[in-house]
Amino acid sequence: MRKIVLQMMTTLNGRLDDPGAWVHRVSDDQYRRIDELYATYDTVLVGRTTYEEMAAYWPSALSEGTETNRRMAKRMNDYRKLVFSRSGGEDLTAWNNVEQVIAADETALAAYLTDLKSQPGGDIHLSGGASFAQTAIGLGLVDAFHFFVYPTVSQGLSWFAQLSEKQDLELRSTESYENGVVRLGYVPREPTRATRPERFTELLS
Repeated sequence: MRKIVLQMMTTLNGRLDDPGAWVHRVSDDQYRRIDELYATYDTVLVGRTTYEEMAAYWPSALSEGTETNRRMAKRMNDYRKLVFSRSGGEDLTAWNNVEQVIAADETALAAYLTDLKSQPGGDIHLSGGASFAQTAIGLGLVDAFHFFVYPTVSQGLSWFAQLSEKQDLELRSTESYENGVVRLGYVPREPTRATRPERFTELLS
C-alpha cells in the first residue's frame, strides 16, 4: 500500500508559515536530500493556498537555477497534484496534471485518502497547508514524517497546534547538513496507555 508522507521544513518550535522569516539558507547537501526523497513520490496533496504558491513558482523554474532545482521543478510539473477544498468555489491557476478534490468533511476526506493509498503508484507527499495537514494527521492517515528542522525559534503557526490528542512518533532516521539543519524521520507509534504520573520524578525510577 502507498504511504502518505509529511515532508516539510520547520523550526525548533514547529513553525511552518512564512518560511522567508526563518529559513536562512537551503544548502546544496540538504537540497539534494530533499530531491532524493521527492523521487519516491508521484502525487502531491495540497490545500488551495499552498497550491497557488507552487503554481506561481515551479513552472518557470524548469529552466532556471541549479541542476537540483531544475530536477525538482520537473518532478513538481509531472507529479499528480491533488488540491483539496471543502467547497470547490474558487478556480485554480492552470498547471500540468492538477485535479481539484472536494471533501466537505473529515469523513469524506478520510474515505478519499484511504482509497488513494490503496491504488498502485509511488508514495504520496502531504505538503500543506497547516489545517489540511493537521486534519490528515489527526485522522491517522499519515504514515511517515520528514522534518527538516532549522536551528531557530520563530513566532508563527505550528504544525501540531490544532491536534486534540497526543501523537506518539518513533524516530527512524536522522541526518544533519552543513547549514545546521537536521532531518528527523519518524513513523507513527501506537499511543501508550500508561497512567499519568502524579510527579515527574516517578518517571526517573
